[in-house]
Amino acid sequence: MDPFVVVGGDAAGLSAASKCRRESDREVIVFEKGQWISYAHCGTPYFVEGSVDRLTDLLSLSPAEAEARGIDLRRGHEVVSVDAEDRTVTVRADGERFEQPYAELLVATGASAAAGPFDRSLDGVFSLHGLDDAAAIDAYLAAPDDYDPARLGDGPVDRDRVDHNAALEPPERAAIVGGGYVGVEMAEALSARGVDVHLYQRSAHLLTPFGAAVGERVESTLRDHGVTVHTDTEVDALVGDERVAALRIDGDERPVDVAILGVGIRPNTALLDGTGVDRGPSGAIKTDDYGRTSLPAVYAAGDVATARHAVTGAETWVPLGLTANRAGRAIGSTVAGDPTPVGDVAGTAVVKAFDLECGRVGLVDESAAADAGFDPVSETITAGSRSGYYPGNEETTVTLVADRTTGRTLGGSIVGRDRAAVRIDTLATAIEADLTVAELERLDLAYAPPFSPVWDPVLVAAKVVNGQLSE
Repeated sequence: MDPFVVVGGDAAGLSAASKCRRESDREVIVFEKGQWISYAHCGTPYFVEGSVDRLTDLLSLSPAEAEARGIDLRRGHEVVSVDAEDRTVTVRADGERFEQPYAELLVATGASAAAGPFDRSLDGVFSLHGLDDAAAIDAYLAAPDDYDPARLGDGPVDRDRVDHNAALEPPERAAIVGGGYVGVEMAEALSARGVDVHLYQRSAHLLTPFGAAVGERVESTLRDHGVTVHTDTEVDALVGDERVAALRIDGDERPVDVAILGVGIRPNTALLDGTGVDRGPSGAIKTDDYGRTSLPAVYAAGDVATARHAVTGAETWVPLGLTANRAGRAIGSTVAGDPTPVGDVAGTAVVKAFDLECGRVGLVDESAAADAGFDPVSETITAGSRSGYYPGNEETTVTLVADRTTGRTLGGSIVGRDRAAVRIDTLATAIEADLTVAELERLDLAYAPPFSPVWDPVLVAAKVVNGQLSE
């Protein structure tokens, strides 16, 4: 019997493989071109910061555990082409090539960090997209005599790259290019390592998808913690001979000795080039409700694939961890014989900036909501996180967006210092359930002084927006 073949051994790929093996006796082969599998990419800034003791603490599933589940895991095997008509893939390993037939194929090749116009060959220039990147940055930040190789654990790290960076003198001044998730998290991480941090963002606010209210508070918090924030500033180039020495901005050069590039990611779709597969936003592989591509018996999931937006119903590309794990698991069930939808996405995301918590979901930008055909109403409120008399009460700012015509909840953002981020899950649930703002206002949320005021900040926002809709 031809196997279920998976290309990519991280979140989506191994979720699918594990689920298929759990629910069937199908042969499952996973090809991974690298050596790392199933790791917590989102934890890498916290390893660099020092909050995570060892690199291998970020592993979710070891090769031995994968094989114990009955998965035929083949690391160091790169799938270089797909023949959708013959249902075979060509695999390169140990300098040789071979063909592997499949009954169903899952492409879970993830995404890669974009470099923009910048030269990543210079010492001191890094992207953060994988455990080897995290290990190299960690080594570069330490003085040669202080670097502790035990931080790596016993995983398949690129030791030559680590040794090269560990031998260099540590940096004193950092430039982070890009004010998204990676930029904000790495600003905190580098500050914890004693580096003078400058963060450059070409737009007016950091964390643009979270909206202006969040961006403004994040900028203020970063500055309070010693980070120099440069908004409306575009970096033109990185300058240096062998090691980065400066940024070039509008003809001026600003000295730095480490640069972290957080200028976005792109889906790894090259494997399906030439197959005629349908593409979606950002060039990601277009998939249907079950993760199927336009090619027969070929699925795609994770950062390489599109999904349906829970608010607009349109195809979108949201490369986030839960999206990948959930879609992979659903495809594994489908291949095992239990057709399971991969589910819609709402872009639910949270991020931490020192002691500030931020969350967003759905359509936060009014222009984007209008472009999607809605008549948006948006209000921003600030309320206490707990009863005012109880210790630990903090200001929590909520932006809520609704459709004037239907009253439907479209999206929102939250920022604050006291359990603000987890409150975004209330809005995510409201969106998934197609609740109106009036229905959101009537939710019976829990109340006790140590946890929330009588009117949770989310309910306060719903009251205010509902009032606008009633006018």
